[in-house]
Amino acid sequence: MHTTRTRAALALAASLLLVPAACSDDEPAAGTESSTTSTTAAPSAEEPSVVEVSAVDFGFEDLPAEVEAGTRLTLVNTSAVELHELVAARLPDGEERDLEELVHLPQEELMALIGQPTTVLLAAPGGDVIPAVGDGTLAEPGRYLVLCFVPTGVDPDEYLAAAQASNGGPPDVAGGPPHLAHGMYAELTVS
Repeated sequence: MHTTRTRAALALAASLLLVPAACSDDEPAAGTESSTTSTTAAPSAEEPSVVEVSAVDFGFEDLPAEVEAGTRLTLVNTSAVELHELVAARLPDGEERDLEELVHLPQEELMALIGQPTTVLLAAPGGDVIPAVGDGTLAEPGRYLVLCFVPTGVDPDEYLAAAQASNGGPPDVAGGPPHLAHGMYAELTVS
């Protein structure tokens, strides 16, 4: 049975008709020095930059701390079991709380703060990216939260089928706490 938190988290992943390079349980959680980098990815004058982000159990790798507006994120998932997603949501201007404080807000407050995400990308283990919301492009400068709300242990095929059939609502699938609860979150600045 789903908690309200899980239902709301799943609603993000399925909000618009449904609709990430190493995989190891001993990978450090997102937000630690080794799971995110401090590099800046900049698009060229001719083409926007594409940044490939890897989703591991349970963190994001190769996600720069800063990118230029117009950068497009894509997601690779080499997990053997877990479905992952990259939800990028722009924070309101003037929001000054740090990442740890934000991800530990009560569920209702966090959901109200992030509102409709800018992009939601899903990838089954070894599968192709599924753009659920947007195409991964971060066009508006600002501060973004990057999160994974997929429930722990959910069957990827069951989740994707349920999300597709949910007509924009949360998929009705069994699973544990969202990957966010295991530390699968990061912060990104778009300049």
